[in-house]
Amino acid sequence: MHGVGTLQNAGPGELSFLASPRYRRYLAGTRAAAVIVSVADAAACPVPALVSDNPYACYARAAQILHPRVEVKAGVHPGAAINGSATIHKSARIDAFCSIEAGAEIGARVHLGPGCVIGPGVRIGAESRLVARVTVLARAQVGKRVLLHPGVVIGADGFGLAQSDSHWEKVPQIGSVQIGDDVEIGANTTIDRGAVDDTLIGRGVKIDNQVQIAHNVVIGEHTAIAGCVGVSGSTRIGSHCTIAGGAGLVGHIEIVDHVHITAMSLVTRSISSAGSYSTGTPLMETVQWRRNAVCFKQLRSLLRRVARLETDRQG
Repeated sequence: MHGVGTLQNAGPGELSFLASPRYRRYLAGTRAAAVIVSVADAAACPVPALVSDNPYACYARAAQILHPRVEVKAGVHPGAAINGSATIHKSARIDAFCSIEAGAEIGARVHLGPGCVIGPGVRIGAESRLVARVTVLARAQVGKRVLLHPGVVIGADGFGLAQSDSHWEKVPQIGSVQIGDDVEIGANTTIDRGAVDDTLIGRGVKIDNQVQIAHNVVIGEHTAIAGCVGVSGSTRIGSHCTIAGGAGLVGHIEIVDHVHITAMSLVTRSISSAGSYSTGTPLMETVQWRRNAVCFKQLRSLLRRVARLETDRQG
């Protein structure tokens, strides 16, 4: 076995998997050397099967073995700019055009890809990788084995503004960001520093591309957040939650553990019970949507009419 592939395209010597019923139709014709399947699909598999209660998680572990992370050689590129008071572990790798400022600490086997900026007092934990053009500021603390994809910005100022009579006053942002071990953050995602206390990202959290995490947000361990989600300031999200793409969370609310928020939902209040939550309407033809929108505007008056009818009937 030398690699992995999809059911449609895997060839001899490659491992595939079936985790979704949507792809079951491709199983009979697969040319993979073996397929990871559930018990329900094992009998229909035409090639050797690896049976698992969780085929996708099993595939993830197998793919890590077949496609291991490439080990990097330690060293500092001569094009990197490193302040004399920064601490760089001898096993770390610092690529070209990186900037590491005063008092920063770079741990063992850390890899800073090209163009990364590490601000004063920042700490990067052992075996973390900043792929390219990652910026970490505000004395942020990054845990061990953290993966930050290109364009991630950690520790920029939050959107702290106070309205006066004629203009906006900037509220100084003096907190930091703390990121736990084994966190992964996708490309061009931003996590703001706290206004006073720190923004906290728990151990094992996974965040997709182009997500905005505002100041003083707290995210519990092993929560996963998909692309283009926006989380407003001081929101607290529990552990083992999932937030699907494009969802928006207003500020100063609390989400308990084991909550699933579906795609494009707008969360305007705290959620105190575990479960799945949705807002919005599914896709429909525009003509039908416009008719429904007109009805929606009339719901309050309709409710009043129904209430009056109920009162008259009871009287």
